[in-house]
Amino acid sequence: MSPSVLVMALVAAFPVIYAVILSLYLYQGRLREGFGGLENYAEALSSPRFWGAVQATFIFTVTSVGAEFLIGLGFALIMRQVFIGRGVMRAAILVPWVIPTVIAAQLWYFMFSVTPGFVNFSLGLDRFNWLGQPGWAMFSIVFADVWKTAPFVALLLLAGLQTIPDEMYEAARVDGASTWQRFWYITMPLLKPAILVALLFRTVDALRVFDLPQVMTNGAFDTESLSILVQRFVVQTPNAGFGSALSTLTFILVLVIGVLFVRALGRDFVLNVEGE
Repeated sequence: MSPSVLVMALVAAFPVIYAVILSLYLYQGRLREGFGGLENYAEALSSPRFWGAVQATFIFTVTSVGAEFLIGLGFALIMRQVFIGRGVMRAAILVPWVIPTVIAAQLWYFMFSVTPGFVNFSLGLDRFNWLGQPGWAMFSIVFADVWKTAPFVALLLLAGLQTIPDEMYEAARVDGASTWQRFWYITMPLLKPAILVALLFRTVDALRVFDLPQVMTNGAFDTESLSILVQRFVVQTPNAGFGSALSTLTFILVLVIGVLFVRALGRDFVLNVEGE
């Protein structure tokens, strides 16, 4: 497997290394002016716009991933039950996940629009501008992301629930454990590996969010994420050096959070595996 692993590593590492190299040069548009060292990084780290994008990205990540975990866990617990029509219900829950993100973003853009917005019509609001004011714009994007991705979290957690033997619940029920006690002392500890995978996948993905805020608000009203900011300086207003510096900083941020995430949530799981 070594040749395949080496090729995959090179394919994954080349864009990162190339971006780092570009970030060390100064550009005027697409024309290279000369070597600038860490000047692009200093400019990025001193830019209020960069820190605003960091704040927007973290607000989106924390709120969306938290809501998706809670809703996804509820969906997974429901889908695990045996009842008539379970297949239809599982399919209905998973439908939003299979819709492409850009299409889902366009859908919710029209749903939250002032007129003829379905959300305003359903809530009886008169031309409320969800996407045109700070706070509510971010809420709308988070709502759309939770609707789109909570089924994915539910699918991962359902896979973890399927590995828990029914005998453990039966034994706990015989011993007089309540529903809450069975959930807290059996389901949650044994579901920890699946929870780790679900939260890790969603956190890393949310930190790189681009489609939803780009389509729904174009990054306006405090919804400009780090990925949108990078796209601004790589594509719309070409500055290969500064854009690559922003891209590298985003990569480092996601990498550090991913490593800390695994260490913080995976420590107990690793110890349990070693103990067994």
